Amino acid sequence: MNPFEILKNAQKIQEQMAAMQQRLGTIVVTGSAGGGMAQIDMNGRMEVLAVRLAPEAVNADDIPLLQDLIKAAFTDAMEKVKETLQSEYGAMAGSMGINPGMLGF
Repeated sequence: MNPFEILKNAQKIQEQMAAMQQRLGTIVVTGSAGGGMAQIDMNGRMEVLAVRLAPEAVNADDIPLLQDLIKAAFTDAMEKVKETLQSEYGAMAGSMGINPGMLGF
């Protein structure tokens, strides 16, 4: 990776990064657990947009199970966001001469 080449393309990189930041809000994934008993929608900025629980998941006698379902759905959503970002932006970073790992996904 030639640092001078990156500097030559600084304006282009800056524009692409701004577009990427805007796009993050439009990426939406759904993480789920327990066969869909708990679902979490999350955007590319890792913001939780919605939480859905199936009625059968809500049992006052088994709060630890519900907590585990929510945690697992959240973790699943986070992994899906990371995978989506890697696939969408990894190639773009490579074309700009940036190591995709530097993007932090």
